[in-house]
Amino acid sequence: MIEHRHSLRVRYSETDQMGYVYYGNYAAYFEVARVEAMRQIGIEYSKLEKDHHIWMPVVNMHCRFLRPGRYDEELTIITQIRKLPNMSIAFDYEILNESKKIVTAARVNLCFIDAKTEKRIHAPAFIIEKLKPYFDA
Repeated sequence: MIEHRHSLRVRYSETDQMGYVYYGNYAAYFEVARVEAMRQIGIEYSKLEKDHHIWMPVVNMHCRFLRPGRYDEELTIITQIRKLPNMSIAFDYEILNESKKIVTAARVNLCFIDAKTEKRIHAPAFIIEKLKPYFDA
């Protein structure tokens, strides 16, 4: 299993009238954390697209909103990849507030697309190779 932590501070523009993180902004938080988790294992999204012609669109997202994230609060996003991908890759998230309580929990699934053919493909071998050491016992 892979686990990565990323922190960010909630900006005013990301909140609603109550000073709570607007629910739609959590998808952007997940993306930021996902990109950094992939970078940690040696996969850069920019190179994935530019050099390998692979796109990874989100195919579904399931969120549970347990308590509000608040303006100016530092949130910690824990990103996990719990199994090797095949036709898709799942990222599990927990967002913790400064009190270490879970604000939001989510699973986001992405698939792999060949950017030249725009067809869905299996996880590329080079991605599996980067991930595999984290799953070998």
